[in-house]
Amino acid sequence: MDPKRWVIAALLGFIVFGLSVNLFTGDNGVQPHDQYYFSFLRDFKETILNTINGSWMFSTETKPNEPKTSGHHHVPLSPNLTACHRSLSDADRPVYCCPPKPASEETVIDFQFPDPSAPLRIRRPAHKLDKEFIAKYQRGIAIMRALPTDDPRNFMRQANIHCIYCTGAYNQMHTNSLLKIHRSRMFFPFHRMMIYFHERILGNLIGDDTFALPYWNWDNPEGGMFIPDFYLNGSFVDTQREKTHLPPQVADIDFDYVERGLGTEDQIEYNVNFMYHQMISGAKKTELFMGCPIRSGEDGFCDGPGTIELAPHNALHTWVGNTVNPERENMGAFYSAARDPIFYAHHSNIDRLWEVWRELNDHKLDINDPEWLDSHFVFHDEKLQLVRVRIRDVLDISKLGYAYESSDNVWMNARPKPAVPPKIARQILKLKEQQEHQNNLLLPTNRQDFGPEGRTLDDTLRLKVQRPKINRTSKEKEEEEEVLVIYDIDVKKDSYVKFDVYVNAVDETIIGPESREFAGTFVNMRKGVRLIMNPGDAVPKKKSTYLKLGISELLQDLEAEGDESIWVTIVPRGGTGVNTIVGGVRIEYIR
Repeated sequence: MDPKRWVIAALLGFIVFGLSVNLFTGDNGVQPHDQYYFSFLRDFKETILNTINGSWMFSTETKPNEPKTSGHHHVPLSPNLTACHRSLSDADRPVYCCPPKPASEETVIDFQFPDPSAPLRIRRPAHKLDKEFIAKYQRGIAIMRALPTDDPRNFMRQANIHCIYCTGAYNQMHTNSLLKIHRSRMFFPFHRMMIYFHERILGNLIGDDTFALPYWNWDNPEGGMFIPDFYLNGSFVDTQREKTHLPPQVADIDFDYVERGLGTEDQIEYNVNFMYHQMISGAKKTELFMGCPIRSGEDGFCDGPGTIELAPHNALHTWVGNTVNPERENMGAFYSAARDPIFYAHHSNIDRLWEVWRELNDHKLDINDPEWLDSHFVFHDEKLQLVRVRIRDVLDISKLGYAYESSDNVWMNARPKPAVPPKIARQILKLKEQQEHQNNLLLPTNRQDFGPEGRTLDDTLRLKVQRPKINRTSKEKEEEEEVLVIYDIDVKKDSYVKFDVYVNAVDETIIGPESREFAGTFVNMRKGVRLIMNPGDAVPKKKSTYLKLGISELLQDLEAEGDESIWVTIVPRGGTGVNTIVGGVRIEYIR
């Protein structure tokens, strides 16, 4: 840094110190009418600090139009509100989700917890609601739909919040990289924030401070695995749902573009088994459930969704969406999903399952990274005020003033068994290896890499992968999860893609999540748009997507903990593998 900049930095540092004293030593005396003043001071202080830390100390050689990436260490993610991207659909239809008035022109205040003495809002299963509640909820949606479009409480404006944040319409603050909240550990907290404000706006519009969104209890076999009937009436109607999936069709929470053809009871059993894997055996570490640890800047980009985001989340979005539409709008594409009222019940259940998972693990797997905790987004509240809310603000739902009515999580006791006794399966697999080695099988290696061109999943892929650690101690098993990684997944275009993964499967064509050999699934949901990049925007890196599958419990049940290698089978679903290339497969360990 040149001497002039050192002087300016020192002066600005002095100003920051003064602001800090004024701001934080006098907080006990702050009155309600002072909130805008202190919000301004916080914003001013943050701007100065970011200018010093981001633009000078770490990026002194960056040219004006060059993305600032490598220098922004420990910078929380947040949206740059000064610009909003236009987009185009795959059919070249314009998609513009941005607000009529730029958010940067509004005053932003920091989030305040609701009054702790206010009644607790209880979110109930949608299939158990009474007529009185349904009528009240329907009236709230109708009021929302009737509001003018310049009112952020308008239903379409609410839906566009999801479109803005989920299609990269905003850049990140302090960098030219796009802000991305899906397929990483931003997924759960962002959607919690979104439905929190949506819920409070609805309650305010109908004059009921106890109003709480219902949750679509699609993991509950006792009546929850169907689209709730009331969504077929009045203001809840969305004409862009797949008609063949309406009641009495049971939901396929692992949908793969192909109708499974199971009867009601068999589909319910399938769903329950699948939930066990996604919530328990495949989700024993934070990254496996929450998704990859995305960071600010281009170098911090990651694309590794957690178990529940992949499915049932992505799968059900696609299952509900209309098959005749280009991107299965509405629910089947990110940009349009929140236009369907069922979106909010779907994500309310996702939010509930986050709480269930945290409690199952006694909160020992909660994230304590300050960069994640201080990442923030902005939403309009019920008073039309634009609010900055940080992830650390939404981790305790009791402080947010809501709770979930309990539901029987029957999937907790649905631990699957091997389809073929492990000893017999091992003998069959060895025989297959001898017979087919010359034609189909690849030599075992710790890192099964398919080279710079990768491998197209136009057919089932079978390979043998060597395990780095054999016969781990009880302490090692407790501290670290053995993880199967399919890396450098490249989806050729904005398309729906799904493939399943099995370990030591004798015949993968006749088994599914009900069998212990099932290791997990990958689902890519369409964004439904192509971004129109601004000059200087950083282009997201290619081939950065990966799938991590926890297999410790699986290997134990398959009696394979002492084996030097395992057979891995990747099965593309619904003909979507032709759009997919994978770079390779390896085994690693997560603590």
